[in-house]
Amino acid sequence: MNRVLKAGLSAIGLAIFVSAISVTIASAQGSLTDVLRRMDANNKALQSLTADIMMLKFNSQLNIPDPTYSGTVSYLPKGKSHGAYIRIDWNKPVEEKVSVMGDKYELWRVRLNQVVSGNVDKASKGASAGNVMSFFSMSRDQMRANYDVIYIGDETLSSGTPTFHIQMTPKAKVSYKMADLWVDQNGMPQQAKILESNNDTTTVQLTNIKKNVTIKASIFKLDPPKNVSRIRN
Repeated sequence: MNRVLKAGLSAIGLAIFVSAISVTIASAQGSLTDVLRRMDANNKALQSLTADIMMLKFNSQLNIPDPTYSGTVSYLPKGKSHGAYIRIDWNKPVEEKVSVMGDKYELWRVRLNQVVSGNVDKASKGASAGNVMSFFSMSRDQMRANYDVIYIGDETLSSGTPTFHIQMTPKAKVSYKMADLWVDQNGMPQQAKILESNNDTTTVQLTNIKKNVTIKASIFKLDPPKNVSRIRN
């Protein structure tokens, strides 16, 4: 095969390769646009939510997972006069109750008769799901403004739910490196995973989701006994 023919075939091969890459990138961009559109529609229609919740934290230094937390969650999105309201009732591995109102949280450790409170971004272990929950109600504009977002692919969760997997890298310096979201066909995030600055991870998954049910605002105020010990985080 002469040199000219080899060069011509190489050029054709390169053109095909570049074309295939371009199609893949365009397809991924199209998929991301579609996922964000679905999420935005879900976010605008969502007035309330209840679900079962699971949280798994992985300790990168020890290379072992912490005990898996499981319980129930109630959620009211951010309104004109208040931030998002979240109530989580953990029943395993210990009984704990968490209330998040805007950027503040309270964690009632029932067995210890203790309430820990502080800012969500500094939440202790049982309350840290409240921080991750903020990703479940983020608008398309908030994502575009604060993150570089890429489409990873279609994935099925352990619950059997088909999802779109997207990954978000913060544009500004925050307390974590990266966040992943798994979004169902209706645009509802089903799972979120945070890669923290020390390489620990926190994964939160929702199942048995019920949207737009009646939730009384009063449930977001914890009611521990008067003799409870209070700690400011």
